[in-house]
Amino acid sequence: MSDLEICYLSATEALAAFRKKSLSPVELLNAQLERIAAVGSDINAFSFLYADEAIAAAKEAERRYSRGTNVRPLEGIPLAIKDESLIAGKITTFGSLIFKDEVASVTSPVNEHLIDAGAVVMGRTTTPEFSCAGFTHSRLWGVTRNPWNREFTTGGSSGGSAAALAAGFTTLASGSDIGGSIRIPASACGLVGYKPPYGRNADLAPFSFDFYNHPGPLARSVGDCILMQNVMSGPHPLDVASLRPKIDVKPQPADMKSKRISYSIDLGFKQVSEDVRKNTVEAINRFRDMGAEVVEVDLGWTERAEEAARDYLASIFGTWVAQYLHTHGDDLCGYTRTFAESARAKGMSEYLRSLEVAGEMYQTFGPMMETFDAFICPSLAIPAVSADFDPANGLQINGQDVEPMLGWLMTHPFNTLSRCPVVNMPSGRAPNGVPTGIQIVGKTYCDQEVLSIALAYEAEIGAWYGSDERRPALG
Repeated sequence: MSDLEICYLSATEALAAFRKKSLSPVELLNAQLERIAAVGSDINAFSFLYADEAIAAAKEAERRYSRGTNVRPLEGIPLAIKDESLIAGKITTFGSLIFKDEVASVTSPVNEHLIDAGAVVMGRTTTPEFSCAGFTHSRLWGVTRNPWNREFTTGGSSGGSAAALAAGFTTLASGSDIGGSIRIPASACGLVGYKPPYGRNADLAPFSFDFYNHPGPLARSVGDCILMQNVMSGPHPLDVASLRPKIDVKPQPADMKSKRISYSIDLGFKQVSEDVRKNTVEAINRFRDMGAEVVEVDLGWTERAEEAARDYLASIFGTWVAQYLHTHGDDLCGYTRTFAESARAKGMSEYLRSLEVAGEMYQTFGPMMETFDAFICPSLAIPAVSADFDPANGLQINGQDVEPMLGWLMTHPFNTLSRCPVVNMPSGRAPNGVPTGIQIVGKTYCDQEVLSIALAYEAEIGAWYGSDERRPALG
């Protein structure tokens, strides 16, 4: 196996090789660290690398395999953790100059689960400031670029995690999703990204109380996504909203001949580019080829769904960001200040209205899903914005002005409907080389169903990243 093939091994393949002793955790980690050294500066996926500590942890994993005892579920697997999720004793910057030296005193529940499962934390990945954007650039860390076409964004806010996976810099990576921050970069980078139902994966207050908020996994395959999600999930004593009992998803593809799939290309109110539309239709036709009954539906949703998301995001999340306007306003990025100022202008009436609209949205979506196994729509309305996108300059799709922060995203309605599990799957690539994605949305709390359908779809289209022609060309 070449070093490049090692870098792109799935976690399930790597674990099997570790057990057979045909590959060691140290060899895998070293191959990825060498790749980062060779081409990592072009992508800018990491805020911190922990090379020495990671090598020591990989050596300990190697010893566990040699002894054949106490081998944990992710033993020796390299993991990149988003630079907003806490690790005790490590700086967590949130992509902000304000926190550039802030050392965490506690570890986030999902990180605790991953580390306890034997994952080797090899670095922290870049994020826009306070994870408040669908692109990834900040005054602190600069611009993170898409490995498929470096003129374009990786998406955000888990953009560094997605870039690291797409570039072969890590085997697994973590994300969080409050408006699409797992699914946006998964779409733009051709990855699998999972937004679990609210409460499935624990978090810390105050965001553990925010039902838009979902920590979750990013991976290059559905099998790896399931493996990581099964470790991340489960109740935690620090999160009253975390669900009991813990469930484990089985890596079993669905029989699509028995499935009914609904879909919408534009959710009833979105401008969608021709590239995204074409690839989404092709993906939908794949489900038909697999024997599923596929039906286009009208959800009756309008621009009020987008307004509701903006109003809700201004409440807990926006208020949290806005607290820094008075004391550190000059340190904030322009897009952060705009978000914080708009949040400060909102009140409880807007918050209440966002909940009313959420109820209206589910009054059509919930009954519709009673007769279907999954719903499909694009993840993004365009493949991606530019790497250094400035929302102050506006944005057009199909010659029409759209709201520049949420107008090109199709993810936020399923933060509003937060109990629905959603997985992003690649749907193709645009002529500029940037991947596109679809969301497979399940019934509330039906994790197994939606991931089994994703497994079946992946088997139909073939796994991405499995060969040179299905990987980005770097260096």
